[in-house]
Amino acid sequence: MADKKRIWRNVFIGFSWLLSLGGLIVLMSFIGVKRSAVVCKAVKVYIPGSQFFIDKQEVDHILQLGNYSLVGRRMDKINMHGLENTLKANPFIEYAKVYADMDGTLMIEISQRTPILRMLNRFDQDFYIDRHGLKLPLSPNFTARVLAVSGFIDEPFSGRVDTLRTQLAKDVFKTADYIQKDELWNAQIAQVYVNADREIELVPRVGNQKILIGNADSLDVKFNNLLGFYKQALPKVGWGAYKTINIKYTNQVIGIKNTKADSLKAVAPQKTDSTTLKKDTSQIMH
Repeated sequence: MADKKRIWRNVFIGFSWLLSLGGLIVLMSFIGVKRSAVVCKAVKVYIPGSQFFIDKQEVDHILQLGNYSLVGRRMDKINMHGLENTLKANPFIEYAKVYADMDGTLMIEISQRTPILRMLNRFDQDFYIDRHGLKLPLSPNFTARVLAVSGFIDEPFSGRVDTLRTQLAKDVFKTADYIQKDELWNAQIAQVYVNADREIELVPRVGNQKILIGNADSLDVKFNNLLGFYKQALPKVGWGAYKTINIKYTNQVIGIKNTKADSLKAVAPQKTDSTTLKKDTSQIMH
């Protein structure tokens, strides 16, 4: 008797699952039929973030919505995947998703690329580098306020989204990424310069000295050493006492003091390396 009850219970459970699966298939078929009959009533564009490379008008232009309207068309006749690919082809769009809700609204969600660095190479090519280390062209619509770098930079730019090729450019990106993620150094460092020896120098907002870091190895150690130098040495001699702070060695900080001639130059600037640096970077600070 107990075996029969167990058999009938299993049969009932299996039959219930079969009915549920059948109902689900019928429901999905109904939803599919209803969705195919839905007509696009509106298009909504959502672009989060504080960058303004792309706006709704630019999206309309990219999708050529001025030439035809999506509103009034059946949803099953709209190539949403094709619209996504068209948007993703834009160099300033990192992510795009196009989908429809049951009320007939076509939703377009866009995530813009986030530049952290603007680079001027020695070939006078000017471009952004985003948070993922990808090169981007400049935008005619918006200028991002990011860290600027110039100097003896050999990194080429083809005019399209591309990865970094040279180790020096990768080191500059790593350094800029470190700086912009740190509240103190993001406020203190104004510019980056690559000198003739292909070493990275930092130009601070406070103080006239250049900060030589060399490459992007051991950035935590180097910046901790610099902070210690700021706290211990500069209060004793003043911010204008040194013309160079060398932190490229992890086990020491080397301060090169201003001479009397250097002090006079600071009062009446000559055509020195620092002046050349300002001239170079002024081209990319507009």
